[in-house]
Amino acid sequence: MGMSNLTRLPEFILLGLSSRPEDQKPLFALFLIMYLVTLMGNLLIILAIHSDPQLQNPMYFFLSILSFADVCYTTVIVPKMLVNFLSEKKTISYAECLVQMYFFLVFGNMDSYLLAAMAIDRYVAICNPLHYVTVMNHGRCMLLLAFSTAFSCLHSLLHVLLVNQLTFCASNVIHHFFCDVNPVLKLACSSTSVNEVVATTEGGVSVMAPFVCIIISYLRILIAVLKIPSAAGKRKAFSTCSSHVTVVTLFYGSICCVYFQPLSSYTVKDGIVTVNYTVLIPMLNPFIYSLRNKGMKQGLEKLISRMKFQTNRLSTTNSNKIHGA
Repeated sequence: MGMSNLTRLPEFILLGLSSRPEDQKPLFALFLIMYLVTLMGNLLIILAIHSDPQLQNPMYFFLSILSFADVCYTTVIVPKMLVNFLSEKKTISYAECLVQMYFFLVFGNMDSYLLAAMAIDRYVAICNPLHYVTVMNHGRCMLLLAFSTAFSCLHSLLHVLLVNQLTFCASNVIHHFFCDVNPVLKLACSSTSVNEVVATTEGGVSVMAPFVCIIISYLRILIAVLKIPSAAGKRKAFSTCSSHVTVVTLFYGSICCVYFQPLSSYTVKDGIVTVNYTVLIPMLNPFIYSLRNKGMKQGLEKLISRMKFQTNRLSTTNSNKIHGA
């Protein structure tokens, strides 16, 4: 677009991961497979937890909500991304861009607060096991979930409203595969100093608060575990945390690489790193939790056995009906 005095561009162009035409179909196939695996894996986790009475405790409650948030997180981004891979016009309307940005921030922040809630759960289970049932009761779990959801929604609304106040002219090309905050801010003609200050202060607190909570929880856990006399007891305590620690490391490692830097130093390479926590980590979470968690593995085996039984029963019933006819 040429220079103009427009404050509202009708649409943006998402450049995506590659502008080369020969890359579009292979990328479409790759991300379609990753999206389907993400949906299937996380939905299986949710079904396994809600169908197994032995998994009805706070840790698995938060895991099921995390899986739901991951499904929503990727669904906000990937379907539009897949459409753009096969489309010559890789456009997104201004309103659609803000909506995508809002829900991306909501579910991204929810992930962060849910990981903190899961760290608190592990801390109470290991450091205060006799009072675990009373401390992590259903009411407190719902309160943690309500806080995570409400704060994430308010945080996201603040940033989207600030973006909506900006003036856009000149280029409408976003060097990214979705409407992330930093790439959109780089297109603004008006000053983005308020956005940057809010991102550094409120945004930094909203990201670092759950991370600090996780660090403190695991430091307390480490101190408690080191006091356990037997090696077997230490291994058992650490094994209940290993999957959560793996997910936290992947999630916060990717976020720090992209967002803990000035807006001026944001590059296209940061957009590629974003694939880690928007697509890759939600896909890997079900594998990490099912392969490294004995209870989750047993729950999935029970679910698959029930599904096989129901399928065999249905096929037998249909067969009997055909022979009876």
